Amino acid sequence: MTVLILTCEEDVTADMVIVHLHDSGVPVVRLDPADLPGGVSLSGEYVHGRFRGHLSAGGRLVSIGGLRSVWVRRPGTPAGRAAQPSPWLTEEAAQALYGMLRGSDARWMNHPDAARQARHKPWQLRLAQRCGLPVPATVITTFPRAAREFAERFPDLVVKPVSGAHPQDPPRAVPTSRVASDADFAAVAFGPTLLQRRIAKRADIRLTAVGERLLAARKATAPDAEPTEVDVRFATSTSPWEPVDVPPRTADAVRAYLCEAELAYGAFDFVEDADGTWWFLECNQSGQFGFVEVETGQPIARTVAEWLARPVPKEETPEVNGARTTAC
Repeated sequence: MTVLILTCEEDVTADMVIVHLHDSGVPVVRLDPADLPGGVSLSGEYVHGRFRGHLSAGGRLVSIGGLRSVWVRRPGTPAGRAAQPSPWLTEEAAQALYGMLRGSDARWMNHPDAARQARHKPWQLRLAQRCGLPVPATVITTFPRAAREFAERFPDLVVKPVSGAHPQDPPRAVPTSRVASDADFAAVAFGPTLLQRRIAKRADIRLTAVGERLLAARKATAPDAEPTEVDVRFATSTSPWEPVDVPPRTADAVRAYLCEAELAYGAFDFVEDADGTWWFLECNQSGQFGFVEVETGQPIARTVAEWLARPVPKEETPEVNGARTTAC
């Protein structure tokens, strides 16, 4: 049985997992949907009530029926590198590839339907609340008046994009920034704006969830940190990421989140306040983990590889959207 990894050509995170799969003797096929058609080929036959499908990439041929798991890591847009790309060809390639894969019995990390839903930040915040994770007071609005009233209630605010990324090629991360005390919020009318109460943090937390396994790391905030540096991705802090235990209540809430979101993998970002409370910021369903593993030595890549490689007992495999996923 083969592990299929859908990702772009340059993906160090995927490389880390593939090393462990090779060491375990687990067959792996890696392909980028952007190479379909061209470097990637497919064929599916529906005859006499049976389905037979095959994928070919890099000189490897794999049966869709022989897939044990599919890791949707960071795939390119189907047909993105075709000789004559077009929206029509992209839709055709996506329908063919993902439509056939949906018909397999493979386990997903993560299923495309669950992943699409999980990207919506407003949905994430509501789900986190329902699961018992503390969420900073937040408003998403195009009403300047609503933004001003929110700022009156919570004078210390940050602003961040609702989607999380700037629409350029390649996508560029947009940092979370503090809101000036004299902001008038008139520009809110020109696009949805996410404002959130700033948590005075003493540390950032990255919690990587792989199935039932939770691996958390903590990066302390320097006492002399610049007040405007609220986004750990752009901070100048030299504090290392260090392994940390997950509080039991947080662990229960995270597992409930994964279950409701139908995710087998999630990279959770929290901030820790002076009282030790972990405040939920977001969950990236395909987030990076290499930087955490390098600094902490946590076996995240190996844990992902083990999840992808293991067989799933039929009696413990609920079906979600027609796909096998993590048990809740």
